[in-house]
Formats: sequence, C-alpha cells, structure tokens
Amino acid sequence: MQNEKYLPLGTVCLLNGGKKFVMVNGYLGVGNEDDKIYDYIGVIYPVGAISSDVNLLFNHEQIEKVIFRGFESDECKEFLNEMKNVSKEEILSKMKEEQYSTQGNNSFNQTAPEVYTNPQ
Repeated sequence: MQNEKYLPLGTVCLLNGGKKFVMVNGYLGVGNEDDKIYDYIGVIYPVGAISSDVNLLFNHEQIEKVIFRGFESDECKEFLNEMKNVSKEEILSKMKEEQYSTQGNNSFNQTAPEVYTNPQ
C-alpha cells in the first residue's frame, strides 16, 4: 500500500484477507468496545450502509489494494493534507468541536465534519 495516509471519501478498496470491497465513507471512527481511533469508517461495497449502527472501522495499513479512488476536490485535498500533519486525537477533538461548513475559508478548522458515534 502507498505511503499516503488518508484516501478520499468514496475510495473502494480491498482489505488484507478480505473477500468483499469496502468503500470509505468517513474518517477517525472510534471503536465502541476499546475507544481505539481507527483511520477509516467504511461500508461494504456495493451494498452500502444497511443500518446506522453498523460501521467497518479499519486502519490504512489494513488496505491491501485500492480498486477505485474517490473524488478529490481542492477542499478535499487540503483537508486530507492537514489531517496527515496532526495526531488522530487532535483531529478527532477538532472535528467534534466544529460543525461542517461549506461556506467561507476552506481551512481545516472550518471544514471538518462533525463526528458522532452511534449509541448501543
């Protein structure tokens, strides 16, 4: 797998030892049982999200092969570039504090999506 840390949303990949494709649909998922922060949140492709309480959490190192690379706008490239320069904990903290905004400055602090975990 490439040295690139984060792939764009919509990227379809195969995980190590996997038999089904996974599509990236979010970043920095927190495990319910261990509070570990994972690089990606994903869904089985092509099925997608079939329940709001089921997400696949995985790290970049678990990606065996990228099948399709997701759309990358300038805003996406800037966001992903800034994500790789700070720790997962710092990013998650910023993402929880700020709501996603499509207006104004495209800096990380104004464009980070809100992160939520589904209660069990």
